Amino acid sequence: MKRLIECVPNFSEGRDPSKVDALVAAMSGVEGVWVLDRESDTDHNRSVITLAGEPEAVAEAALRGVGKAAELIDLTRHTGAHPRVGATDVVPFIPIEGVTIEDCVVLAKKVGREIWERYRIPVYFYEAAALRPERTNLENIRRGQFEGLRQEVLANPDRAPDVGEPRLHPTAGATVVGARKFLIAYNINLNTPDIGTANKIAKTIRFSSGGLRYAKAMGVDLKARGLAQVSINLTDFEQTPIHRVFEMVKREAERYGCAIVGSEIVGLVPKKALEMTADFYLQLENFSPAQVLENRLAAALSGVPLESKGKLAALAQPFLDAVAEPTATPGGGSVAALAGALAASLGQMVAGLSRKKKSQAAYVEQLSAAVAELRAAAEALAEAIDRDAASYEAVMAAAKLPKETKEDERLREEAMQRATRGAAEVPLYVAETAVELYERLGQLEPISAASMLSDLRVGRLMAAAAARGALENVTINLESISDAAYVAAMQKRATTLEVRLASSPVHAGN
Repeated sequence: MKRLIECVPNFSEGRDPSKVDALVAAMSGVEGVWVLDRESDTDHNRSVITLAGEPEAVAEAALRGVGKAAELIDLTRHTGAHPRVGATDVVPFIPIEGVTIEDCVVLAKKVGREIWERYRIPVYFYEAAALRPERTNLENIRRGQFEGLRQEVLANPDRAPDVGEPRLHPTAGATVVGARKFLIAYNINLNTPDIGTANKIAKTIRFSSGGLRYAKAMGVDLKARGLAQVSINLTDFEQTPIHRVFEMVKREAERYGCAIVGSEIVGLVPKKALEMTADFYLQLENFSPAQVLENRLAAALSGVPLESKGKLAALAQPFLDAVAEPTATPGGGSVAALAGALAASLGQMVAGLSRKKKSQAAYVEQLSAAVAELRAAAEALAEAIDRDAASYEAVMAAAKLPKETKEDERLREEAMQRATRGAAEVPLYVAETAVELYERLGQLEPISAASMLSDLRVGRLMAAAAARGALENVTINLESISDAAYVAAMQKRATTLEVRLASSPVHAGN
């Protein structure tokens, strides 16, 4: 089986083509690596280069790129609209074929250590490779940018790098290395130079401010073009597709008296993302990827029928395989979150189909509102699958900290307590979300099509299982937390959830 990964290093240089050429040359010189794409932006003063190939070869290419960037880029003289902490700002590894996200985590950590050994550039780990829950999100690491971080890291242990000394490289800063799913960098330009408007729209659409689940966004001032831009990263385009983001930005722009003048994709984009967008805007009925000529041709050449790739068992198998692996994660917490996501998806299906039936015409608005609520719940619970695994991985990482001295033991215990709280709080969030979902599905019974009652009840059973499974994880983690007041407060919340579940049982016998 082929083993292929993608790596998309981001360099803090987008104005000098000769320097970008040198970066590409340094990385393309590694045998077995393909440079698939290069994108430079003068306003951002940033270049994104896409590599693909065998994992070890791609890792070496990325390392050479980091070294060349350290030679060519001086952050003390760098200006640009895009936040950055390093000459090589981020180095994400993405599984493509024959490689798991866990494999990419191992590779990311190996590359991170090697960056320090070769170039004395400190490293932070993010996304699936994060050693601390708060470092999963890149923006938390990049807070303050190079100028702020180089001062804060000297005095604040919480900002210390994961690899290397607690100080930044004088000119190359720090590099953030991680493993993640495919990310789409998508920018939408507005017909206004008002950066304030772009920031307001970005705040509305990004998840951290209550917006779309898999969207990160910020406003950018495109001074060279006299425009403001909403710069967006989509971390799961299947859950938060391009067209949904475009429509939301369009609507918000109209609120502020401006309009979209264009949008751009930075780097490469999966074909499926464009298929989904075409399906949405063309309102294609019964559309299937099998209707795309290139998909059908690729299937014929591979000898694998295209239809077999869409079977439901094939969709579920990767997660089943991951759970079955003799590793601590994903475990019961992730399985509970998946059960909740499935419950929400079932409810979404029932509400979506019911609102199309004449018999339920009086409830169309309520059912439409339910579709949106249940979609959000499904997205949140799906995200909790990874969050739960990451929270327990943080506990395991803390357990591996040195304990040779009393100070080591103190720091290790503090890290263990902090990580274990996270490992209790994630499943409690899952349980609370699942109980709300359990109750919401019950409210749908009177207004949904009678023919779909069994689907709703299966959904409620799954939601109850998600809640009770998550509460089991809360209980076992609380046993390791020494703060009695914290434990009591968490137990009180858990007990309230149990009471709510018991007060509204699923009907049986129909």
